[in-house]
Amino acid sequence: MSEILLQAKQISKHFGGVTALDKVDLTIKKGEIHCLMGENGCGKSTLIKIISGFYRPDGGSITFEGKEYERLSIAESIGLGIQVIYQDMSIFPNLTVAENIAINNELYNHRKLVNWKSVKSIAKEALDHIGIELPLQAVVGELSVADKQLIAIARAILNNSKLIIMDEPTSALTRKEVDKLFKVIRQLQKEGISTLFVSHKLDEVFEIADQFTVFRNGKLVVADSAKNINDEQFVYYMTGRKLEEAAFTPEKIDHDRAILKVENLGLTNGFEKISFEIHPGEILGITGLLGSGRTELAKTLFGLYSATEGHIYIDGTEVRIKTPMDAIRHKIAYVPEDRLTEGLFLTQSIENNMIVSNIDRLRTAKKMVDYEKGHQDSLSWVKNLGIKLNELSDGIQTLSGGNQQKVVLGKWLETEPRVLILNGPTVGVDIAAKFDIHAYLRTLAEKMNLAILLISDDISEVLNNCNRILIIKNGRIVSEHVNTELDPHKLQELVTGGKEETA
Repeated sequence: MSEILLQAKQISKHFGGVTALDKVDLTIKKGEIHCLMGENGCGKSTLIKIISGFYRPDGGSITFEGKEYERLSIAESIGLGIQVIYQDMSIFPNLTVAENIAINNELYNHRKLVNWKSVKSIAKEALDHIGIELPLQAVVGELSVADKQLIAIARAILNNSKLIIMDEPTSALTRKEVDKLFKVIRQLQKEGISTLFVSHKLDEVFEIADQFTVFRNGKLVVADSAKNINDEQFVYYMTGRKLEEAAFTPEKIDHDRAILKVENLGLTNGFEKISFEIHPGEILGITGLLGSGRTELAKTLFGLYSATEGHIYIDGTEVRIKTPMDAIRHKIAYVPEDRLTEGLFLTQSIENNMIVSNIDRLRTAKKMVDYEKGHQDSLSWVKNLGIKLNELSDGIQTLSGGNQQKVVLGKWLETEPRVLILNGPTVGVDIAAKFDIHAYLRTLAEKMNLAILLISDDISEVLNNCNRILIIKNGRIVSEHVNTELDPHKLQELVTGGKEETA
């Protein structure tokens, strides 16, 4: 019997005049963990939707367990045992854990009345199957992203899945949650279930994958064993560029002056006694686990929360930040953790998103908005940040995640801030865009005219781009370090308090 479960051959797909896939191949063996890699817009999601039957290919064929199909319908794909867990996971947030897991089973059996005992039994059996405990009556909308991922997996295996496709499953997970997910994927592998793991994170490939395939601009670049590649080769295959990011070690820092100084800052049920300074020429990093207080600190500095104690100084003058308008008036800018819900107006154009933070400065004497000046300013940031787009008048949703993040960064830099706070600035951003954002932040620091505070749980991001690093735990700063005295392993242990358990 053949070891090959799925083989996509010479798959092509066009949308109008745009080629999304150009005769690509993909081979997945039974029980294999296969990573499909590539930057945003490379064609990964298009291929997934062809395999799942959502799109009809323009050319090529798919062979599953030895049988060839010119195209699969959604029903055929599910019937073959192919399950896709998209980034939104298609979870019903208003239903319970048990209802979300068992709902497909109830619908498939055409039940007119719900057998609640059966629903709970089915859900518990599915969770036990993957070794996970979750409260069956909990409302899913109140659970973490990681738990929602596990619920989606538990639901998928009820349908006798042979191939589970996961689209960027770790983009919003902490390290501990990633470990739990990987443990489940390995358990599925032992049962002979294949996993197609779609990602653009290199460390995940080396940790979880048996095989990998890389797409770039809709074309197959390479397919090989994960054992036969290193970081440098991977980056080149994905981007077509050699990207080298050494640790940030600024040559000039004015230690005698603090652009931003925080003294004994506190927020009830958030953090307490936080003190630090940021000097011209440096990037200060703050890292900690989810719930450590890092995001609450960022939001307090921007006025989304009102501090209950302590002091904030900008250029030696104490300022009071009670609202975001206070923060903007004092030249504080904030790039939020979730650009889609906190950083962008999704129904507006790229240009409107660019100018919105500086709309008051664009008003003329007649109180009209000078859109021509706004247009020129936007063009300038497109060039400076390397934003890839067709027209500024296009909707913001037409951009990739990395380019959307550059728009958020550009709109705040347009306000000429004295303090730039970045909370998880490259979450869900591909390698090339991540490199570009980091390089630009270093350039800003070198100009020595603003304070940059980078808050992130991405160990490599903090280590490579922050010359000083503060560790936050349980709402308090517990230690301070220079980046050159740390390595990724040591910084991870400082953050977690020791080696993480793969629960």
